[in-house]
Amino acid sequence: MIRDPDTLAALVDNIAHFVRERLIPNEALVDETDAIPEAIVAEMKAMGLFGLSIPAQYGGIGLTMEEEVTVAFELGRTSPAFRSLFGTNNGIGSHGIILDGTPEQKARYLPRLASGELIGSFALTEPGSGSDAASLSTNAVRNADGTHYVLNGTKRFITNAPEAGIFTVMARTNPADRGAGGISAFIVERGTRGLALGKPDRKMGQRGAHTCDVVFQDCKVPAAQLIGGREGVGFKTAMKVLDKGRLHMGAVCVGAAERMISDALRYALERKQFGQPIAEFQLVQAMLADSRAEIYAARSMVLEGARRRDEGQDVGTEAACAKLFASEMCGRVADRAVQIHGGAGYMREYSIERFYRDVRLFRLYEGTSQILQLVIARNMIREARR
Repeated sequence: MIRDPDTLAALVDNIAHFVRERLIPNEALVDETDAIPEAIVAEMKAMGLFGLSIPAQYGGIGLTMEEEVTVAFELGRTSPAFRSLFGTNNGIGSHGIILDGTPEQKARYLPRLASGELIGSFALTEPGSGSDAASLSTNAVRNADGTHYVLNGTKRFITNAPEAGIFTVMARTNPADRGAGGISAFIVERGTRGLALGKPDRKMGQRGAHTCDVVFQDCKVPAAQLIGGREGVGFKTAMKVLDKGRLHMGAVCVGAAERMISDALRYALERKQFGQPIAEFQLVQAMLADSRAEIYAARSMVLEGARRRDEGQDVGTEAACAKLFASEMCGRVADRAVQIHGGAGYMREYSIERFYRDVRLFRLYEGTSQILQLVIARNMIREARR
């Protein structure tokens, strides 16, 4: 749902200018230094990027899902590291609080997330439970008088953990229930005794976007930090958060694919072989055309899923379809773009070399492609049995 087309168009134009003039020129620097310049982070805060989808009553811009993916199409056209820094504040780092948090939790954390004062992080994945998230082993034991919980366990590959001020942590509060029903969600603040961070991970790509382990060892968390004030709803919260995140990531994949094929087309028009631009060769044209068609299909899927979510529909299947198709499409476009560049595509002086590494992660997080296939198929079977 787009509420005010003119206002959204102005916001998109402003972000597109920022991407073009400030972020793209600094992509190589971020990849080289593994850090986003502080001046750019300050500009992101001033533009309200940390609060794009946080409700206006808490200081955010309060974009609808359709508006958010429209913005994400533009943000995807540059290095994923930039969007990753504020992306968790608009998605997995804040949305659990928005959806299920108590009024006190919303008032305490959402304004600071919207301003960028706090970076939010979502701690679900563990060394022994990734795709099988419901089998997590981090536990939270409530003390006798009910005033606090003690958390123990380790979370792995946690986005923005090195910078995070708060963590949305999934932990098992009912050891008798080994499934999703035994899991609760907590807000744990940085600096809480018993919370420790591992060394930053060394990744294939997406340098400048940081991940690390988050370790809880007898970490004492006040009972007031239980999201929603109720046990046993944490896994449902996580799944609702992931539905939104999958649509958002689908949009980012579209933006990245558009950037890659645009760069490839420009190169194909400039590069000459056999006396003419390689863009004139039909096999190159086929790669360009296939990419354009698939990008259009992915964009349409993301927009349709976003509109349905704004209407209040359950979009678990649609979000999984959009993220599955868009991320796989993005990988195919990356491969074609390298092929069009030829040997130059393997060289670091060209942006496609970096994008080729960066976009590989899209098929892994927010649900691997294989897990999304299972989600889609199981939803189909469930519907058929009804």
